[in-house]
Amino acid sequence: MNDEIILKTDHLKEYFPIKSGIFSKVKDYVRAVDDVDIYIQKGETLGIAGESGCGKTTLGRTILQLIKPTDGKVFFMGSDLSKINKKKLRKLRPHLQIVFQDPASSLNPRMIIKKIVGEPLVINGVAKGADLEKKVLELLKTVGLTEQHMYRYPHEFSGGQRQRIGIARALALNPDFIVLDEPTSALDVSVQAQILNLLKDLQKRFGLTYLFITHDLSVINHISDRIAIMYAGKIVEVAPTKDLFKKQLHPYTQALLSAIPIADPNIKSKRTHLRGEVPSLIHPPSGCNFHPRCPKEMPKCSKIEPELKESSKGHFVACHLY
Repeated sequence: MNDEIILKTDHLKEYFPIKSGIFSKVKDYVRAVDDVDIYIQKGETLGIAGESGCGKTTLGRTILQLIKPTDGKVFFMGSDLSKINKKKLRKLRPHLQIVFQDPASSLNPRMIIKKIVGEPLVINGVAKGADLEKKVLELLKTVGLTEQHMYRYPHEFSGGQRQRIGIARALALNPDFIVLDEPTSALDVSVQAQILNLLKDLQKRFGLTYLFITHDLSVINHISDRIAIMYAGKIVEVAPTKDLFKKQLHPYTQALLSAIPIADPNIKSKRTHLRGEVPSLIHPPSGCNFHPRCPKEMPKCSKIEPELKESSKGHFVACHLY
């Protein structure tokens, strides 16, 4: 990891319109990603953690321009992806890849593995014929598979093997940045460890940069250099992994980490129970999104939205307590 920032978002927003009536008039919006500012340094892993439905996956897909942002900017290696034309974006596509959450649905069931992994190489004119077969075999060996796996279909593999195939496909065009969208959540615990170790080895070997999306805090602790906590479409805290697990500043982060099970039955966990439910992304609360559930709520929390500010070196928090 170095100090070069490979990717940065600037007030990124992704609002999905809600339409109704015979003329499909826009009635309201789902604010899935709401004014998000993050940066990722070359060679590091930034983990995004939060409850289901908080906007983690939408953020990853918006960064990759799989969904066009409603507002804001995404800078990748100096280029604003949200403003460049399709031709320039296509040239940058090989540098940006994604590994999807469900390894079964992300692979075409009618294609053999050779075609699935080789498809990016063919489309981008990188290889064909014997050279294509050689490159596909190299990629499969890189992720721990063999030549005999090339001519099988996805349904003939286990979940862990399918995810290895997805990773091989993502590596095909020598990317610089990969979004890992909960790549281990559909796998058994023992297989999760294998995939996480594989991802770490590949990162060292190829100098990759990751955005790792998950709701599993033990996983994110293992693989991430820094962690961003997301709540209801907004980033509420960002810190180096060790700092965040040592001292959480935001009340939501404190509650989130208190829910991690403790392996020792003799130690009683001090879990923070939050009142209420996760707010609607259609009609979010005024002021701080978290204030209706916050045990440390103050009068101004319902009126003024807190900014994400640096509390200590590298540790940012969006909370009026600081």
